[in-house]
Amino acid sequence: MAKGPNAFRTISEAADELGVPQHVLRFWETKFSFIRPMKRAGGRRFYRPQDVAVLNGVRTLLHSEGLTIKGVQKLHRDQGLAQVIAAGIGSNGSASLDLDVDYEAPAAGARRLGGETRDRLAFALDDLTAIKSRLDGLLAR
Repeated sequence: MAKGPNAFRTISEAADELGVPQHVLRFWETKFSFIRPMKRAGGRRFYRPQDVAVLNGVRTLLHSEGLTIKGVQKLHRDQGLAQVIAAGIGSNGSASLDLDVDYEAPAAGARRLGGETRDRLAFALDDLTAIKSRLDGLLAR
């Protein structure tokens, strides 16, 4: 039975979906602070749909666009996570996920958060949105 589009992926499932070896995903975690899969007991990784979208963007930037690791880090620092995700749009089916998060720039006069803080908040919002969706589904039964 195939997993739904909002299901979490193991590292092997994420690697297969992206067409890269598992060790590459682990390596990217060490180089890109914005790649943070959930980790369960024993360190087992679970990738949320938005994690897979981010990984797909990184893969596209590194493998298709020819950026270096430092180039992707600079792109993230200068333009944010939305630009990394946008790079992966259309390169495979995982990027067409509905992420339910608004990654637009803050309104004029708004206090700007640091890139890592903003990314952590976006991931927390994604988790809460996924939990709400699951609860809504359970309540609808």
